[in-house]
Amino acid sequence: MGFFADSLNRIQPSATIAVSMKARQLKAQGRDIISLSAGEPDFDTPENIKLAAIKALKDGKTKYTDVDGIPELKAAIVAKFKRDNNLDYTAAQVSVGTGGKQVLYNALLATLNPGDEVVIPAPCWVSYADIVLLGGGKPVFATTKIEDGFRLKAEVLDRAITPQTKWLILNSPSNPTGAAYSHADLKALTDVLMQPKNQHVWVLTDDMYEHLLYDGLKFATPAQVEPGLYDRTLTMNGLSKAYCMTGWRLGYAAGPVKLIDAMRKLQSQSTSNPTSITQWAGVEALNGPQDFIAHNNAVFVQRRDLVVGMLNQAKGLNCPKPEGAFYVYPSCAGAIGKTTPKGATIGNDEDFVTALLEEEGVAVVHGAAFEGSPAFRISYATSTEALTEACTRIQRFCGNLK
Repeated sequence: MGFFADSLNRIQPSATIAVSMKARQLKAQGRDIISLSAGEPDFDTPENIKLAAIKALKDGKTKYTDVDGIPELKAAIVAKFKRDNNLDYTAAQVSVGTGGKQVLYNALLATLNPGDEVVIPAPCWVSYADIVLLGGGKPVFATTKIEDGFRLKAEVLDRAITPQTKWLILNSPSNPTGAAYSHADLKALTDVLMQPKNQHVWVLTDDMYEHLLYDGLKFATPAQVEPGLYDRTLTMNGLSKAYCMTGWRLGYAAGPVKLIDAMRKLQSQSTSNPTSITQWAGVEALNGPQDFIAHNNAVFVQRRDLVVGMLNQAKGLNCPKPEGAFYVYPSCAGAIGKTTPKGATIGNDEDFVTALLEEEGVAVVHGAAFEGSPAFRISYATSTEALTEACTRIQRFCGNLK
């Protein structure tokens, strides 16, 4: 018998975190590295949110709180869902966790039994499948296509659902592709879920990038598009991306009371409450001024357009223009089978990103990590100068492939 749990053999370390670590190590060795691997805004947390945290500290709000969120934060979340999404929830339907990842983890671990299937549109965020596997479930990837803007088609969803399907995870705008679903796009999917044969499927909607939406596209979420799904939807969100609070670790969700109760039970035996100070900062984030989001988004659009334009000039790359988040997901199919100036053969997208890091000092994440090859993900949540230099290096790298 081995010492470690068999369940650990089912999962991999986070590929995005691994790439960021390798980039930091090379930087520490004195290499000139531009890292485009981390999914976090380079903007600082807004001042009013920082001041709310300082006030909470000074006011002695440093004790244990309720396991899944203080009443004031739950009230702010209830108000947010009504204001932004026209969804009516009560405080008893709200769960607050240490980042969106814990909320997802709690929901899946509290509901999955061996043999349960979870439909995940691919390419997808690296942690979905591993959390499903850790919970004893089976990830079922519903593949999206670059020509469809990486949006899941209704017929593909319908084919992926079986009697064993417990959840559909839907992420819009998407990490890693930046693809976003319009109201009409979602309606086509919710119509599939409303069919009598699919009434057993629950929806876990990851709305983390809700406010990072461009070109006039209006955000929608499944329970809002199809009220008939309200009783089997967990609507998840958080403060990391739009509020520039990645390190603060605060995520939240709302859904049926029986599910929220189960998630609280799990959290009570794992982490207990999220940091008290972060929760008070979260109250201010949700209730305070929101105007900085539009300002940040205008910068993101400029960066997106710069990166898409430059990558599409690189030999062998095809980069779609995403509608949201702060990622682009170019295909590197045109580079497969070629050789780099230093003699490395590009057999797949992992070879591509490894050689790009070693030969040009640009860190990106390979598509296989997101179940979508051959491609790679770039986060453009960094300075225009760094992006321009990185894309210039990528152009040079691709141009030198033989």
